[in-house]
Amino acid sequence: MSAAGVPGHGPGGASGRPGHGRRTDAGAHRDDARTGHGPLAGIRIVELGGIGPAPFAGMVLADLGAEVIRVDRPAEAGRATAHPVLHRGRRSVTVDLKRPGGAALVRRLIASADAVIEGFRPGVAERLGLGPEDCAEGHDALVYGRMTGWGQDGPLAQEPGHDINYIALTGALHAIAPAGGDPVVPVNLVGDFGGGGMLLALGVVSALLRARATGRGQVVDAAMTDGSALLLAMTYGFLARGAWEDRPGVNLLDGGAPFYGVYRCADDRHVALGAIEPPFYAALLDVLGLAGDPAFARQYDRTAWPAMKARLTAIFATREREAWAEEFDGRGACVTPVLSLTEAARHPHNVARGTYRRGALDAPEPAAAPRFSGTPGAEPADAPVIGADTHEVLAALGVTDEALTELRRDGVVGSA
Repeated sequence: MSAAGVPGHGPGGASGRPGHGRRTDAGAHRDDARTGHGPLAGIRIVELGGIGPAPFAGMVLADLGAEVIRVDRPAEAGRATAHPVLHRGRRSVTVDLKRPGGAALVRRLIASADAVIEGFRPGVAERLGLGPEDCAEGHDALVYGRMTGWGQDGPLAQEPGHDINYIALTGALHAIAPAGGDPVVPVNLVGDFGGGGMLLALGVVSALLRARATGRGQVVDAAMTDGSALLLAMTYGFLARGAWEDRPGVNLLDGGAPFYGVYRCADDRHVALGAIEPPFYAALLDVLGLAGDPAFARQYDRTAWPAMKARLTAIFATREREAWAEEFDGRGACVTPVLSLTEAARHPHNVARGTYRRGALDAPEPAAAPRFSGTPGAEPADAPVIGADTHEVLAALGVTDEALTELRRDGVVGSA
């Protein structure tokens, strides 16, 4: 089906596309668990379906109250998402971006939005007719968020990669290793989510604030290499003033210090020590009966660290993790048990704070964060079945039932 077969489309593009940087009213926002609450209430964001960090950004924005409409492939319509946490709080439509009329339909949806986010390799969105210039035509205030590993330019821009590759090139992976040992893979937190999706969400919100003030949108180029490098700001600051050695496992915050690290207990579980400041260090020594031990008298004497670490290793190996947790409870020594994912959701502090919630699969998942005193968000809605909102969203754009039937027949949209 051609673009001309979609109501509101023709040679001049989508009708109703704002000409003065203002979003159209197509598809009025609904006041349910997915919209109408939180500091971003009233903001509409279109997410071009992808994996990993871009969906994480969409989740964060949805948790903060934005109406996020995710566009997935028609072939997936009717299926439960494989990412029930990352895809929560969305509305879901299925459009084939490669078929005639598909990109035009999505451009029309974007014309009703404040922002769009995508995580394609550089140039893919442009080839689909959904690049920044395509989408911002007549929509001056549109914010266009782009999520990649290497960035939109540079020698590696077109190369494939994953979190581990991006953090390898920024020094982050090198810094996460025991002394003399191999780098430790830190799950995909540093590149994908901390340096990727979270940075994209911040960039989109920042650009939206600017657009509100000036009526001009812009492109947000969020790269996981840039973001993971940014997360190393304090470390690079230490390095610049000679307070950090450029080798892992010998520094204050990388496990080199005996009072800042992880120790194995008698039951092969672990405790974490963070007794950096003198009062906390004194409390640590007091609990362990080491307060008068001369071997621990000079906390920051690096020549004494190996012997101190060996002694602490032997001490913590004598008791089980929970016994140590009880021993240190309320003592102000910055010592905590290292909990598993399932244990963390049951810890009394996390339960009291509501840090975790029960999701669609009746399993723990992180709750929305941060918290707002004046504009608290709603409980995140469970991830929808893929394509569940296709009819409702497109009907709100003015697509008739007859046109929608034709779009389905032509494979442009899918049926949930």
